[in-house]
Amino acid sequence: MNGSSRIEIKTPKEIEKMRRAGQLLSSVFRALAPQIVPGVSTAELDAFARKLIEEAGAIPAFLGYHGYPATLCTSVNDQVVHGIPGKYVLKEGDILSVDCGLVLDGFYADSAITFPVGEVGELAQRLIDTTRRALEAGIEQMVPNNRLGTLQAAIQQVIESEGFSVVREYTGHGIGRQMHEPPQILNFGTPGTGLRLRPGMVFAIEPMVNAGTWKTRVLEDGW
Repeated sequence: MNGSSRIEIKTPKEIEKMRRAGQLLSSVFRALAPQIVPGVSTAELDAFARKLIEEAGAIPAFLGYHGYPATLCTSVNDQVVHGIPGKYVLKEGDILSVDCGLVLDGFYADSAITFPVGEVGELAQRLIDTTRRALEAGIEQMVPNNRLGTLQAAIQQVIESEGFSVVREYTGHGIGRQMHEPPQILNFGTPGTGLRLRPGMVFAIEPMVNAGTWKTRVLEDGW
């Protein structure tokens, strides 16, 4: 967080700048997707993404953030978030979560997509599909005068209806001139409770889903 609990209301001009940042980030993912194939290392993907971002006149948001050493987070299989790109070579049947952020014209964009590597198993594909549906369910609740708890509960319902678990240690967040702004966006909640949503609020909604228990652990690299 940025040290303040105040939720910043963005102006239409600021939202337009954020939209352009988001569109650029979307184009990075579109270019990255065909590169995610068996035989490619996560370090190669990271270098490719950094080049795209910098050539577009933007700044990789994650690189150096609290000491993070890369442009992407590349989390493979049972890694949930913050996997550091390196020598690992993707293989058929892996699933790869790619998290990327950038700064354009003073505003942040932050997004993550999980990709199948080649052909994946039924469970892995169902996990990917359910996570996307959970994101869409959360976005549908992002309307003025709705409650944050209703948005969070919509995400939870999709995930748990498929027999999956909601990761509780990591959350979505507000975003703008800082990467992490208030409020925290949990992926579970109670309908009709919490913050009342207002026009100009901008959130990064980040459903994180496990096929097993919701509990996670941090690896020796500290991320």
